[in-house]
Amino acid sequence: MNRLELSGVVQRYGKHIAVDGVGFQLAAGRIACLLGPSGCGKTSLLRCIAGFEDIVSGEIRLHGERVAAPGFSLAPEKRRIGMVFQDYALFPHLSVARNIAFGLDRRQHAANARRVDELLATIGLTGQGDKFPHQLSGGQQQRVALARALAPRPELVLLDEPFSNLDVDMRERLSLEVRDILKREGSTALLVTHDQHEAFALADDIGVMQNGRIRQWDTPAQLYRQPANRFVAGFIGGGTLLPAIVGAAGHLCCSFGTVSPAAPVAAPAGTHVDLLLRPDDIHADPLSPLQCTIRQRAFRGADILYTLRLPDGCEIPALLPANQDYPPGATIGIRLAPQHSIIFPHE
Repeated sequence: MNRLELSGVVQRYGKHIAVDGVGFQLAAGRIACLLGPSGCGKTSLLRCIAGFEDIVSGEIRLHGERVAAPGFSLAPEKRRIGMVFQDYALFPHLSVARNIAFGLDRRQHAANARRVDELLATIGLTGQGDKFPHQLSGGQQQRVALARALAPRPELVLLDEPFSNLDVDMRERLSLEVRDILKREGSTALLVTHDQHEAFALADDIGVMQNGRIRQWDTPAQLYRQPANRFVAGFIGGGTLLPAIVGAAGHLCCSFGTVSPAAPVAAPAGTHVDLLLRPDDIHADPLSPLQCTIRQRAFRGADILYTLRLPDGCEIPALLPANQDYPPGATIGIRLAPQHSIIFPHE
């Protein structure tokens, strides 16, 4: 059963179209993400789903019920949605327990206490219900904000850039913790972020947005391995588009010499195409005839991100294990993993 369904949703601010004909379905128990650069329309779309903005075309349904259409908008408080905000929005004068219980029926004291205790255990804060928000770390505050959103058992949880105020290490760790909490609760959730690492860590499905439209809706693995267009290819995972020419039997001729993709390229010989190279498609190989020069290196702990200059002057990124440590200016042999080859028409 689908918890959330959008079809042809359009939202605008004056003459500016922020959301342009978006449609997708989110099944119960799935975690999805709207991913894209600033200004792509992802937050505007989330606000439409929450009921904070009206739509001028299309339809939004929650658990089968229409909640938004042109000229109609069900009030946010009637949509059974839990919201987690970027700045946590905890009440500083209330304890952790009272923050979590804020949206519960105050007449159900015993049931509320059990639900709060259950959620404190779920978020790893058992016994800390009497603390106040200022006594918690940023990560703990965000978990309390999530528990408050989950307390009434909403049909859908919306998370608006929930980790943007945290440092990089905390964001990655908390992304995994939040996913685990949502899955244990059986929640259906939709996250908005510009950070692909958060999206990959949290989401079952990701919609990549550009200029108010979803350019591809897919699993994280498919977005990385089979991007539908150049925008998705460039936004997800990084990489370089290398000019190539289709040769005999669907092989490619490029700076690497002749490359044999996993599947032959379905284009006539002589066709100009672009080959997408991901940083992890490149391997160091001292026996390779293709030699390149290391232009830059960025140490990342377990691996090193290199910028390599090919003999024809093209530069490509390469992600190699940290034990393959080469200084800038060094010459190394490399080879391409052709099974990952992604081809686009040349522009």
